[in-house]
Amino acid sequence: MAKTVLVVDDMKFVRDTLRELLTEAHYEVLGEAVNGREAFEKYFRLRPDLVTMDVVMPEMSGIEACRKILKKDKNARIVIVSAMNQESLVMDAINAGARDYIVKPFRKEDILKTFENVLLDKSLEKEL
Repeated sequence: MAKTVLVVDDMKFVRDTLRELLTEAHYEVLGEAVNGREAFEKYFRLRPDLVTMDVVMPEMSGIEACRKILKKDKNARIVIVSAMNQESLVMDAINAGARDYIVKPFRKEDILKTFENVLLDKSLEKEL
């Protein structure tokens, strides 16, 4: 059975790119969200195996959404998606409980390796 993903990003292009890459890699994208509030609601409705969470979004940041989701479900697997030069925000997200991160612009190989590690509950294996 395919692993399921919720894709969270305020930019449609990024959501579409992630959906395409993940579908090609045999993941099932259960849904998309455009901000942290929507991500929180959809996470508990859809119960994905993994969430990609943009850091900077309107209404509620990815960091705040990460904290809220993990407060209710400590086993949630959240991978932060950040732009280059957002190291401090990535560290805030990791401290909030995100399992790993990927940096935009991302490569398919990096995404798939990160997801594999997170789904196998491996700790962060890279440095900021």
